[in-house]
Amino acid sequence: MLALEWWDQAHGVMERIRATQLENIKRAAAPMADSIAAGRWVHTFGCGHATIPVEEMYPRIGGFVGFHPMVELPLTFFTRIVGEMGVRQFVFLEGVEGYGNKIMESYDFDPRDTMWIFSHTGINAVNIDVALRAREIGMKVVVCGSEAGSGSRQSRHSTGKRLFEIADVVVDNCTDVVDASVPIANHQDRIGPLSTMAFVTLVWMIITTVAEDLVGRGVKLHIHPSHNVPGDTTAHERLDAALREYKRRIAGV
Repeated sequence: MLALEWWDQAHGVMERIRATQLENIKRAAAPMADSIAAGRWVHTFGCGHATIPVEEMYPRIGGFVGFHPMVELPLTFFTRIVGEMGVRQFVFLEGVEGYGNKIMESYDFDPRDTMWIFSHTGINAVNIDVALRAREIGMKVVVCGSEAGSGSRQSRHSTGKRLFEIADVVVDNCTDVVDASVPIANHQDRIGPLSTMAFVTLVWMIITTVAEDLVGRGVKLHIHPSHNVPGDTTAHERLDAALREYKRRIAGV
């Protein structure tokens, strides 16, 4: 049954993350905790389906203030498939060198910030632009992607560097660079990608580690609560408090 084959593959990825990436997760969480404790930001960026982990972390029930999503609409909203903002435009744009620099010009950054980038292959120009500019500013750069599987892939940036070679910390999502995992009869291409599941797994393993670090320092977390739980009479107050803190911090960005 192909459903169980995908499940086995997905379970294997999560087991490999647990077996091999815990130290990298701790290394990734440390500069993020430093940024949030300093009243600054962990900026989060990705293209295409690599924006899903960006959207997963905040605003999100169980997330907390300190993570700033940088989602560039033409690089993520291609659900029309063809026509306006379709797949062909997206594939072109993510390979355009210099586009990432223009994205970075739209924000105010600080050397105390952290840049967290999601990229399965690590070869596309926009992500590399963003990482290089973040390093120039003095930010720590954390990257999640298929580092082990991408060694044979050529960078699409004039520097010749892949994203994983620029990062201060790389957390491997432990998936194959092809991403799709299940072979199907009479077809060349596989189905059932794994990178999104792996990215979301890494998001919460890293963020819970950041939270553990911050609470250990005595830092108050402004957590986004569920406002759908019967009997919780203060949920909206806590939500308002989290959004006020986000608004206060975002004024500098």
